[in-house]
Amino acid sequence: MILQHILNELESLAPPEYQEEWDNSGLLLGSPAREITGIIVSLDTTMEVLHEAISNHCNLIISHHPFIFQGIRKITPDLPAYHLLRRLIQEDIAVYALHTSLDNSWMGINQYLGQKLGLMNTSILTPKRDSLKKLVVFCPVDHAEKVRNALFEAGAGHIGNYDCCSYNSSGQGSFRASEKANPFVGKRKVIHFEPEIRIEVIFPSAREKPLIDAMRAAHPYEEVAFDLYPLTNSFDRAGSGIVGFLEKPMSEQRFIRIVKSLVGLNSIRHSAFLGRKIRKVAISSGAGGFLIPDVIRSEADIFLTSDLKYHQFQEPGGKLLLMDIGHYESESFMKEMIRAFLIEKFPNFAVLVSATETNPVKYFNR
Repeated sequence: MILQHILNELESLAPPEYQEEWDNSGLLLGSPAREITGIIVSLDTTMEVLHEAISNHCNLIISHHPFIFQGIRKITPDLPAYHLLRRLIQEDIAVYALHTSLDNSWMGINQYLGQKLGLMNTSILTPKRDSLKKLVVFCPVDHAEKVRNALFEAGAGHIGNYDCCSYNSSGQGSFRASEKANPFVGKRKVIHFEPEIRIEVIFPSAREKPLIDAMRAAHPYEEVAFDLYPLTNSFDRAGSGIVGFLEKPMSEQRFIRIVKSLVGLNSIRHSAFLGRKIRKVAISSGAGGFLIPDVIRSEADIFLTSDLKYHQFQEPGGKLLLMDIGHYESESFMKEMIRAFLIEKFPNFAVLVSATETNPVKYFNR
């Protein structure tokens, strides 16, 4: 299996364009053209995970957190990741990190955890902006349907709960083919006027290349006339956190017990009980304290996240119940999620889940 084929599937699930500006998601080590013999999925890339990959003949580690986070100016023993990086290169093992690309994906960890809790009618809590574009293309009337369908199949035309959305207007295009041209209609060196349809579709910016490729393949013209416009609209299929509803309201205590069992903790930090039933739930895996104002605006009853600070527990002012379920615990489902995703895409390929415990936070329960 060529690594690029695996990357194509991973990046359809979690486009690198969705990552935060400060992040370093993506291919951290290795060539996309190399052959992969086995994959191991882990939350972190550590020396223990590397040894596990070697013993299981896996030459690709897919991790959630990037082991190279900031720029590297020198590779010397005082670099924290020096020995790990050196050994990875020696063993010729590729590393890919998903991190906030997956966090911000519609079908990312938050959605996966929401499904585990039985949430319904979920939506993105804080949709990303500047992640949409508009494509306008002009084509002959008789080919408009073919071009339009190609755009839809390539991922354009989704607005909320609707797909196949486009705007179409009729007009007349003009052009004059040179002697070197091979015009679909008209003659060389003669101005030609052709009835055309102007097709407009919105699409996620991460889909630009496959969308343009699909458009060109379906379009009859030798030179396709099209425009691309950046949009500031919010994108409801990418962003931070999710909100959804339980099928039936339940007490705060019962909901916490369910979460404790799900994430495997004996205790969970939370703010003061409010004495209300839980129905609307907000989730943000990892450190989601920055989202508290958005959660309050969403009118959720409870917010599941991690790494909350002392004063963040005070921030809701009785409007919201907060639960800190642990950074590692909130993201640990990434391993089983990515393994299931890759097995579905590549059913005959070896994909393992790391058995190494990489949680740096320990609990003393005796």
